Amino acid sequence: MKKKIKIGILIAVIVAALLIVFFQIKRIMEAAPEVPAIVEIPEPVLMYGLPVDSFQIESGTVRPGQNLSDILLSKGIPMTTIDQIAKNSVLVFDARKIKVRNDYHFFLKNDSTLTPQYLVYEINPIEYVVYQLTDSLKVTKGVKPVKTEIKTASGEIKSSLWNCMTDQGLSPMLAIQLSEIYAWTIDFFGIQKGDHFQVIYEENSVDGVPVGLGKIFAANFNHANEDYYAFLFLQDNEESYFDDKGKSLKKAFLKAPLKFSRISSYFTNDRYHPVLKIHRPHHGIDYAAPSGTPVFTIGDGIVIAKGYQAAGGGNFLKIKHNSVYTTSYMHLKGFAPGIKTGSHVRQGELIGYVGATGLATGPHLDFRVFQGGTPVDPLKIKAPPVEPVHDQNMAAFTALRDSLTTQLQKIPILK
Repeated sequence: MKKKIKIGILIAVIVAALLIVFFQIKRIMEAAPEVPAIVEIPEPVLMYGLPVDSFQIESGTVRPGQNLSDILLSKGIPMTTIDQIAKNSVLVFDARKIKVRNDYHFFLKNDSTLTPQYLVYEINPIEYVVYQLTDSLKVTKGVKPVKTEIKTASGEIKSSLWNCMTDQGLSPMLAIQLSEIYAWTIDFFGIQKGDHFQVIYEENSVDGVPVGLGKIFAANFNHANEDYYAFLFLQDNEESYFDDKGKSLKKAFLKAPLKFSRISSYFTNDRYHPVLKIHRPHHGIDYAAPSGTPVFTIGDGIVIAKGYQAAGGGNFLKIKHNSVYTTSYMHLKGFAPGIKTGSHVRQGELIGYVGATGLATGPHLDFRVFQGGTPVDPLKIKAPPVEPVHDQNMAAFTALRDSLTTQLQKIPILK
C-alpha cells in the first residue's frame, strides 16, 4: 500500500514539473519578436535591356524619307546632341542604313516631363541599337533572345512546292532549302501533282514571331512514287546530307572549265569594259587562254541555250545542271561536235573552244555561274562533298538514320 502511495506521489511530482516547463516555454515563445515573412521581389521586366516599369514607351515606324535626325528632332532633341550621337554611332551602327517601315521606340522619363531618355531602333527582327539621349550619349547594339524549336511539316503537291508551303502557312524558305538539299537529285521544275514530302527542321522565333529557319535535320520527298531521303550527318567536321544508303546527295563541280589558263578578270559589280569604255558589272570570271583551247562543262547537265550574240557574248552555251545551278560559257571560237540545245552533257565533257567572238579584245572564256537565277562568284562556290559515309562512321549514321526515319514516318501527309 505504502509502495503504491510513493509511486503516485512520484508521478504527481513529474507531471507538475512538466507543466512548469511547458508554461515557461509558452511565455518565452509569446514574448519573442515576430519573424517577418520572406517577400520575394519580382525580377524587373526588361525590353531591349531597359526596365519597362521605369519608363513610358512611345513607338513609331520609319516613314519614307525619314532619317535618324528627323526621328530625334520630333522629340525635341537638339542638333548638337544629334550630331554627337551620330559620331558615337559610327563604330556601332551606320545610321544612314535606317530602313523605311522598321520600328523604333522612345523610352520617356516616367514623370510629367516625359523627357526622352533612350531611342531604340530595330535593325531587323533580331538586332537592335540603343541610343542613350542623356549623359554620355552612349550607343550600343543588342540582340533579342531567339528561341529555337524543332518542328515538322508535310504536304502534297497540287501545283508547286512553293504554293504547297504558303497554303499551309509554312515559310517559303523551307521550299528553297529543300530545293537546295535535293538540287542534284530532284528537278523541282519537274515535280508532279501528288508528289509529297515530310520534313523535320528548326524554326527560330523572337517574342513568339517566326524570324527564320535553322537546320533541316531530315526529309523525305516522294517524287514519281519514289522516296528520296535526306539526313543531316556530321563527317570530317562538316555537316552534309546523305541518302538512306549513306551516299552524298551532292556532286562536285570541276574547279574550272578549262586547263592551262590564267584569270584575266574577276567577278565584280564595277569593271571597266575594255571595248565599251564604260564601267559596268562583270558577273563572271574571264580565263585568258590561247584560241582553240578546249572548254569543258564543270558538271552534268542539259544544254538549254546555244547561240551567238554579236554585241555581247559571241558564241555561247548555257547549261542547266539542276534546279539550282546553271552555267554559261561565252566568246567561244566554236562548239564541240554534237552539242546542241537539249543535249545531255557529262561532267568534264568537251563543249567548245576558247575564242574571241562578240565583244572581246582577245581570246578568253567568260565563264559564269547562276544560283537560283542570280549570278554568283564561281571562285566562291564551296565544293560540295561527294564521298559517302565512311565505314568507320556507318554505325553512327545508321542509328541516326533509323531514328529520324521513324520520326518522319509518323508525320501525316497533309493534303
